Amino acid sequence: IIDKGWEMGWVVPQPPARKTGRKVAVVGSGPAGLACAQQLARAGHDVTVFEKNDRIGGLLRYGIPDFKMEKHHIDRRIEQMLAEGVRFRAGVLVGDAGEKGVNDWSREKVPAQQLLEEFDAVALTGGAEAPRDLPVPGRELRGVHFAMDFLPQQNRVVAGDRVDGQIVATGKHVIVIGGGDTGSDCVGTSNRQGARSVTQFELMPQPPEHENKALTWPNWPYKLRTSSSHEEGCERDWAVTTKLFRDDGKGNVKALVGARVAWQKDEATGQMRMSEVPGSEFELPADLVLFAMGFVSPVGKVLEAFGVRKDARGNAQASTDGAGCYATSVPKVFAAGDMRRGQSLVVWAIREGRQCARAVDEFLMGASELPR
Repeated sequence: IIDKGWEMGWVVPQPPARKTGRKVAVVGSGPAGLACAQQLARAGHDVTVFEKNDRIGGLLRYGIPDFKMEKHHIDRRIEQMLAEGVRFRAGVLVGDAGEKGVNDWSREKVPAQQLLEEFDAVALTGGAEAPRDLPVPGRELRGVHFAMDFLPQQNRVVAGDRVDGQIVATGKHVIVIGGGDTGSDCVGTSNRQGARSVTQFELMPQPPEHENKALTWPNWPYKLRTSSSHEEGCERDWAVTTKLFRDDGKGNVKALVGARVAWQKDEATGQMRMSEVPGSEFELPADLVLFAMGFVSPVGKVLEAFGVRKDARGNAQASTDGAGCYATSVPKVFAAGDMRRGQSLVVWAIREGRQCARAVDEFLMGASELPR
């Protein structure tokens, strides 16, 4: 429907009828940041979006392959926001603690204190960027990488950039560890690069082919999900743990040693626990291993640079209910999306970005007409 709207010219810029004279900095240009910035601009505020990478879009730009989401969808939204008065500053790393995070192509650094002095409010909307690691023997070998080192490079190549030392799957035995969407994207990208073979392992048991119809929202329907990348070709296996990576004698990975695991419910705690199945160890050739096991937290140094209190998971501590929602422990600093809730879906990031914009508007103006 929205594509038809763009095609017919129904989606047009909505600049504000009046300006408030208030200035807001939005740190991060992913789905949460873009949603937050657009709403604030429509409320009449002067909004500047800071992005550490050389193009605007965050995860949408560099984390999702073009075969899954073409980037003109982002570009047209950016053009609309520019017409509404949003200012974008790409290649700018915000924070004075020196941490760059993953896939940082920044050319300039702006201290957190500078934003606090120059803007009336700051919204932290960066993504969850600290990837979950797998500290097993051989982890340091060449050819073992995080998915978010692999995928953004290919996106840059598709965009026409030259990437020196690009991680490629061409002619290689590829093993993807992690059974989620990011793992699926690694499978599809590896196939397009001409991998010799692609295998995807997941630690958890194989889901059922059909969901439990008795489940109701908000419970997530637990069932086997097969993406177009899987249909294009790969081997998938579940309940597999990685024990170590073998060295080819030259510092390169040459094989993965794994084993099968059994999951059983602990009657005392009610939690599921795994144990290795005796005699199930196996070895599989591997020239490229990609970790797609999720993310554990946003880039912590950004929060520390602003002095924001963090929760037990390392996210910005901010509630989503009542007065002061989305506000952090630091006056006039707000947080939304992965920065506040941790790794989640794009739709959640958009929702939080829009709600955060309303909270910022209420903080600046005393009331807000933005949608909840």
